Amino acid sequence: MKFCLKHTLSVLAVVGTLMISTASFGAIEIYEFKSAEDEARYKALIEELRCPKCQNQNLAGSDAPIAVDLKNQTYQMIQDGRSDTEIRQFMFDSYGDFISYKPPVRPSTWILWFFPPILLVVFILGWLLKVKKGRAVAVDEISALSKTEEERVAQILTKHQHSMGHIDQTQNTHTQNIHTQNTKDTP
Repeated sequence: MKFCLKHTLSVLAVVGTLMISTASFGAIEIYEFKSAEDEARYKALIEELRCPKCQNQNLAGSDAPIAVDLKNQTYQMIQDGRSDTEIRQFMFDSYGDFISYKPPVRPSTWILWFFPPILLVVFILGWLLKVKKGRAVAVDEISALSKTEEERVAQILTKHQHSMGHIDQTQNTHTQNIHTQNTKDTP
């Protein structure tokens, strides 16, 4: 019984590993293009176009069935000689502006194109006004002293000048004492 359980678990592990590894090979798509330019166009388009099922993922990064279909459609349209503009227009007509990470500028997409820069300008102006107002308030608060504050500042300055004068007098007296002592010590 113990051997049978180990054997069954081993077989299940191997089968599970094989199933996972073969599934990863199923997502590889190989397209042959007439020219390197067509291949570059294809890659640029599937990078630009959004998967309708996967939110915020382009066709190149999506393995959803609809993304695979749209990649095949894009490839086929390039092979048929359609321009990038025609391919984009087909996608817009079929799936709306949401299909593109770079939607066209038209009244229905103005909010996408113009709201972020307008919002940035509003925030910068608000910040500048706040900074300017803050500086004006600070200057007004510093320059506007009451009568009692002015008297107090005058008292402090007077007291400070007297103490500085006292220090100067003490230094002068001390210097004179040293000078007198030095003249006495010299023969």
